[in-house]
Amino acid sequence: MSRPGNPSFTTVNVGAADPRALATFWSALLGWPIAVAEDDWCVLRDPAGGVGVSFQHEPGHTAPTWPPVEGEQQMMMHLEISVDDLDAGVAFAVACGATVADHQPQDDVRVCLDPAGHPFCLWLLR
Repeated sequence: MSRPGNPSFTTVNVGAADPRALATFWSALLGWPIAVAEDDWCVLRDPAGGVGVSFQHEPGHTAPTWPPVEGEQQMMMHLEISVDDLDAGVAFAVACGATVADHQPQDDVRVCLDPAGHPFCLWLLR
């Protein structure tokens, strides 16, 4: 069976109680402009092209538990952000509004939580 049309992966959508606040955080962290800013949906586009990230209003949003705990809200995915200096990257993420997770499973990766509680990883670009 052939693929109809020309499908293209364009955006990762993240649920949040406050999409504008989360878009503002990620825009500051990544340096990407907010391309769409609506009350219930915001979009960031990578100025270099490629996949963007959007934030959709979810009124019942519950932050995932990190590390995962059986019976608690699980994360469905997380974003991987490369940096060339891990300590500086973590400090900048915290200045933007992230928190550093208590549980850190690897020495060369730092798990942080965005303001809505979504885990994301900062890792050393080699």
